[in-house]
Amino acid sequence: MTTPRTEHLVLPGVLTAGQAAATVRGILAVQREDGAIPWFRGHHLDPWDHVEAAMALDAAGEHEAAERAYEWLARHQREDGSWYAAYADGAHDDVTDRGRETNFVAYIAVGVWHHYLSTGDDTFLDRMWPVVYAAIEFVLGLQQPGGQIGWKREDDGTATADALLTGCSSIHHALCCALAVAEQREEPQPDWELAVGALRHAIRRHPERFLDKDRYSMDWYYPVLGGALTGAEAKARIDADWDRFVVPGLGVRCVVPNPWVTGGESAELALTLWAVGESDRALNVLQSIQHLRDAETGLYWTGYVFEDEAIWPKELTTWTAGSLLLAVAALGGHEATCTVFAGDRLPRGLETDCCD
Repeated sequence: MTTPRTEHLVLPGVLTAGQAAATVRGILAVQREDGAIPWFRGHHLDPWDHVEAAMALDAAGEHEAAERAYEWLARHQREDGSWYAAYADGAHDDVTDRGRETNFVAYIAVGVWHHYLSTGDDTFLDRMWPVVYAAIEFVLGLQQPGGQIGWKREDDGTATADALLTGCSSIHHALCCALAVAEQREEPQPDWELAVGALRHAIRRHPERFLDKDRYSMDWYYPVLGGALTGAEAKARIDADWDRFVVPGLGVRCVVPNPWVTGGESAELALTLWAVGESDRALNVLQSIQHLRDAETGLYWTGYVFEDEAIWPKELTTWTAGSLLLAVAALGGHEATCTVFAGDRLPRGLETDCCD
């Protein structure tokens, strides 16, 4: 096992160099030889969280391990461009959820672009382009006339037209990254540009097109994290529900009114705050969840029920550690992470806010 690069992963009150290295080693210890990164050994792998952990490895300079994670996806992509929602312990032949969720499938584009920006490896980009292309085409096959994208396709092929705001915001981000990959390869995708413009318009102007999940903090910040809301509009959205979701000194609630803060949502909110220029608040959020850190493994507990003073559930997840490392990497100026999550180099497609 290599020694992780942690210079940009050092953040006062969050991670020392030694702690950052331990967290990276914790993710590497869970990764299987074939590249799969389950939540933890004995639990399942889902494609979104698998990519999140792989991006954290790239942010730490563990490019070979990250590449093996993307190769796992390339090897096990279905003919229609999708992946199943869950694989037991990352075993490709032991599927535990045969649904194919659009936001899970789309996220490969974010990871591939992040890996390319981290390494400059054109050969990798060439090899992964067919994988990204097929995944995006699968996802856009569920786009509705209003721009929103249906949640999933069942194993029998039945499409679920209901759309999730968090999932669609993540897909918006993925589409922008997919367009960046296409631009780098000089293979324009005008249909994708139209699709991302329509999706962004739905997110920004038509909340009625999405299932009502307003109680979940992800629906609060994901339109900003996914890049659909920017500038003053983004800051206003964050400020409007700050007191509703943020528990000072403990982190971010997963869902109100439950007395449960979660590390993944807290780290993602920190990354969102960094993206809108609120680095001080981002740092405070990351500092507030250090009570979730497990000193022995360097990983982080999923959540904490503060009314009962109880860690729950009793699981140390690679994706929680991955989301924290990505937030720290952005605050630390890691170029690839900053580019992918601030959108500096991401084509945005066509604006459609003039449309109904």
